[in-house]
Amino acid sequence: MRAARVWHAVTFVVAAAALVLQTVLVVTGSAVLDETAVPPLGTRLLRLVGYFTIQSNVLVAVVSWLLLRDPGRDGRGFRVLRLDAVAAITVTGLVHLVLLRPLLDLEGADAVADALLHVVVPLLAVVTFVVHGPRPRVDLRTAALALVWPLLWLAYTLAMGAATGFYPYPFVDAAALGYPQVLLNGLGVAVLLVTLFALAGLVDRRLAPRPAESG
Repeated sequence: MRAARVWHAVTFVVAAAALVLQTVLVVTGSAVLDETAVPPLGTRLLRLVGYFTIQSNVLVAVVSWLLLRDPGRDGRGFRVLRLDAVAAITVTGLVHLVLLRPLLDLEGADAVADALLHVVVPLLAVVTFVVHGPRPRVDLRTAALALVWPLLWLAYTLAMGAATGFYPYPFVDAAALGYPQVLLNGLGVAVLLVTLFALAGLVDRRLAPRPAESG
């Protein structure tokens, strides 16, 4: 249990630090995300919290904090939250690596925040999940409920894009791609999420229960 708490603590600290750093960069105007000009502060913050990357890192930070306090935590709500955190942060890392990283040219603190949010936190979250669990916690109902948040994120993103013209990622830019292509892209991400849910369930069933004793 002590080793699990250490991993959860490290994951929480890194995720929280990455979120704070990115927020500071956005507040100060050092990072304006995909804009060339600096929008008003309220607009920058609203856009920041709409990013899947930011939300998935927040989920990891929250789950890590809860598990730091109780490595054997359980409950339906927690199961959904934890599965969403692990799967979403994995998607964040994979999509960034394949689709977004080649488009970026970052330096200094921007590069540090990018690496923490898209590489370090995903690796910590996945390794901690595999090594320390807690498990078993994944079942079919949990996986079904875990799909709700990503679907809500996509609906919100498209609604905000239609209202403001701002889309956080090129592959959800309905103005440029059209809704059929964006929905097809969303379906691809949904399939990836379901695959990750299945893999998480496989790990959950095949590996020994963690922690061995709650408390």
